[in-house]
Amino acid sequence: MYSSHHHSRPRVSIPSGSQQPMNPEPPFSPYAFELTPAPDRQHVSNLWDTLDSQHVPGAFEPRTHSMLNISSQSSNLSRASTVSAASEPLIPFPEPQLYRSSSQRASLSPGNIPVLTHRHSRSALGGGGPHLRREESRLSLASSYDQLDDSDHYETASAGSHGNTDNATQQLSNLSLESEEGLRKFQAGELPEVDQEWYKLVPPEAREALGKKEVQRQSVLFEVFKSEREYVSDLEAVQDVFITPLRCADPPIIAENSLSGFIAEVFGNLSQILTHHQRLLAALFARQREQHPFVLSIADIILETALNPGFRSAYEIYIKHYPIAESRHRKELKRNSSYQSFVQSVSSDPRIRKRDLVTFLSRSVTRLPRLSLLLEQILKLTDKDSEHPDLESLPISLGIFSDFIKSTQPGIEAAESKVKFWSLCESLQFQKGETIDMDLYDDSRTLVYSGPVARRSRSSTSGSWTDLVVALLDNYFLLTREETRPNAVVKRFLISRPLPLSFLRLGTFSDPPEYRKEYDKEGGVLGLRYHNVPIYPFTIYHASSRANRRYTLYVLSDSIRKKWFNYLVDAIGVNKARQDGNMYFDVQTLSDSFFRVMGPKYSSGGRLTGKVTSAVPFVSGGRNFLAVGCASGIYVSLRGKDEFRKVLDHSNPTSIAAVQTFEKKIFNRFLVHHDSVLTSYSLDLVARVAVGQAQQKTLEASLEKIAGHDANVLFFRQVHIGTRVLIIYASKRLLQVSLSLHVLEAVDVSETPMSPRRNSSTTGISFRPFGDAGYVPKDAYDITALVKTIGVCTDAGIVILDPTNLARSAVTVVPNLSDATNNAAMATLKSRLEGAKPLGLVRCDSNELLVVYNSVGCYITKHGQPSRACKYLRWETQATSFAHRGVHFLLFSSGFIEVRNIITGRLVQVIESDSIRCLYSGPATSSNDTILVGMRGAKDDKDGVSERIVELVETKELGVNHPPVTNGAPGMWDEWDM
Repeated sequence: MYSSHHHSRPRVSIPSGSQQPMNPEPPFSPYAFELTPAPDRQHVSNLWDTLDSQHVPGAFEPRTHSMLNISSQSSNLSRASTVSAASEPLIPFPEPQLYRSSSQRASLSPGNIPVLTHRHSRSALGGGGPHLRREESRLSLASSYDQLDDSDHYETASAGSHGNTDNATQQLSNLSLESEEGLRKFQAGELPEVDQEWYKLVPPEAREALGKKEVQRQSVLFEVFKSEREYVSDLEAVQDVFITPLRCADPPIIAENSLSGFIAEVFGNLSQILTHHQRLLAALFARQREQHPFVLSIADIILETALNPGFRSAYEIYIKHYPIAESRHRKELKRNSSYQSFVQSVSSDPRIRKRDLVTFLSRSVTRLPRLSLLLEQILKLTDKDSEHPDLESLPISLGIFSDFIKSTQPGIEAAESKVKFWSLCESLQFQKGETIDMDLYDDSRTLVYSGPVARRSRSSTSGSWTDLVVALLDNYFLLTREETRPNAVVKRFLISRPLPLSFLRLGTFSDPPEYRKEYDKEGGVLGLRYHNVPIYPFTIYHASSRANRRYTLYVLSDSIRKKWFNYLVDAIGVNKARQDGNMYFDVQTLSDSFFRVMGPKYSSGGRLTGKVTSAVPFVSGGRNFLAVGCASGIYVSLRGKDEFRKVLDHSNPTSIAAVQTFEKKIFNRFLVHHDSVLTSYSLDLVARVAVGQAQQKTLEASLEKIAGHDANVLFFRQVHIGTRVLIIYASKRLLQVSLSLHVLEAVDVSETPMSPRRNSSTTGISFRPFGDAGYVPKDAYDITALVKTIGVCTDAGIVILDPTNLARSAVTVVPNLSDATNNAAMATLKSRLEGAKPLGLVRCDSNELLVVYNSVGCYITKHGQPSRACKYLRWETQATSFAHRGVHFLLFSSGFIEVRNIITGRLVQVIESDSIRCLYSGPATSSNDTILVGMRGAKDDKDGVSERIVELVETKELGVNHPPVTNGAPGMWDEWDM
């Protein structure tokens, strides 16, 4: 026996005739469930899959002496109580009971290892089962739960066999002392790697007494401690070896303006995860010191951690961001030689052990699945017939981890898809000179699906094929040809302009397969052996260019073709729903039954008004009216009522306008351009005739003929210049080479006489000439107004003039492409603009304008020079007219309305219908007036097909205060200062 000043040690009374084991240090294999860090991967498709594929063999089995027939029954937990040594019963050796008092636990805490207290969970304290006291614990391997005293001896009964007891106990005591020292070194990280196994820290006699299953369980528990210590050490190494040196590097490795963003993007919230695991490791080590070498349970510690919402939240954020972090790191390695050198230099740090940074970044992604594997093994090795606390707590923790891992999988896939999407964006090569804003870096942008396809070469009739890669985004369909450069950089060249999903239409997806010749790389004379491979076609096309932009693509199987069909249908549907729910301009119907044109169901005698050609809204007497010109005359109705009344018999008016009020001046005139003549009427009388308060002849009596006496009026526009309302029209006389441009100023009604003198040969009293007439090319067809000047659209470009002095105005044509011979980019722009028809100008800001053509657009400075490196925009349709509202401009074609951002040219909305034409967009300088559009209606009966008149109402984002759009201060705008 030992004196009182010695540490209390387990003591085993060995039966008479027994021998000590022949091999006190059996050759145990390393822990069977040891999991090494995930290897560096170029691509992580599913980080959990790497864990499922790992082989987890059974735990090692200790070799027992043939003479020791020890029961393998699993341990049970019993309540400890203080019993005197004299009353302690003797237990036969084959069924030993192991017991440790708190006195031994105190001896396991040297001064250099802090003792951390632990609060047991309810399950550990006896929630429905045996209780574990804080002061002492007992691990029983026998079926009986005899209570022992605090002497910390392993006692066995054997008649007359006390002679060998002291010797065996002395040896086991020495081994226990070595075990405590080994534990201290293990927790401090000072134990050699080869000795970091549970069986090497436990006396052989105790191992043999435990039984096979409990030895396996203790080994798995020890692996939890070991893996957690290594995990925390790796996270701390990331902070000390990578993050801190990057922050403190001088000269900086990463540019100072992007360093914080780089660290946040690559290392994410690793510091939060480290904090949680430092607390977890402290609790685990405290438990290990309390109960080593026979740890009862750690389930309560794991469960407390798993239930911590901050713990799960930190992991969720990190795991979902991981693919982006890895991609950012690899990207920086390729383009930053300083960063590459830094990563290589720190790999020699002992804590890094030449592992790649990606290995450290992925540690937090795989940690919880690896921990779950260990917990599952612990649960399997726990006796199911006992009341062990692990049976209650471990399934809860495993369930939490399992649900959490499953919930993060979609986030990982989304992040991986985002990385692939960014890689695609960075590799795209656009056509020279063209700029396309596809809004690629919007947070909602996604890569829906991509894959290889084949396309038959157009120039070949012998079956030549081109291999392509197609990418389906959530807003565009891209057809590219991949090319890998010598430095392994992949470039993707667009072989066709990106096709917006708003214009994408699906053709046939059911045609029979065709066959493509595939030549064998080996075999056959001259390598000409081949075999036919079936390929399956599907067709897509552009809605506004079915003939020119129709694509038949081929894939290797019908299942792939069906997959493409499903992805395309879903993407088109989602894109449409997104646009319908986020319209920049809402379509509101004003009329869809009154105006009719002949249709298939028309019967003789039905009411036909003819096609609508023009429209204008106006206000009279405080009421809103809508005037519409069509083939049979001009009709007016109260706004919102589809009950029109004819007010004038002018058939097919080219355009109509209402000159009402401006800058507190009242004009009250209604202008009509018909049969090459420009006339005006009283606007109030137009309204009174519409509501039946005046006769049509009364309205006709207010006629003033403005122009068209001795020349044909070709077109006119109402514009606002300064505080004036001007009517500008172009006329042409017989045999005249150029067109005459005239300017009239509207006269305030307060300046007109009460009883006007009728004179059909003059411009009347409501308009007066403003300056002398000027001349423009004979091919001029429209006028667009700016702040101080106007632009006259011609085939050669837009002629800029001063409307206040046409005769002496300096003539400037924009865009100015005079330097095309010396500028390659300008030459490309010039060739693209050849044959395009100018529609007008839109002010972007105080320094830039957008020149709108029917098929393209380009930006110019306020001096008329091309800007933005002479790049151009291409529309998806052939526009016939355009309108400008706020930060958007609208392009009208027969089947579509394209809504685009002025600054970027980005397509933000598409409105589709039939027979679309812009009826009214207000004075060119107005940004708050309505836009009226005519299109094919929904009714088709005996009265013909209806003509639908709609208003495009600009919407506002919910919850956002929008300041008025000024497009630059007029005072700062020095137009065409050449």
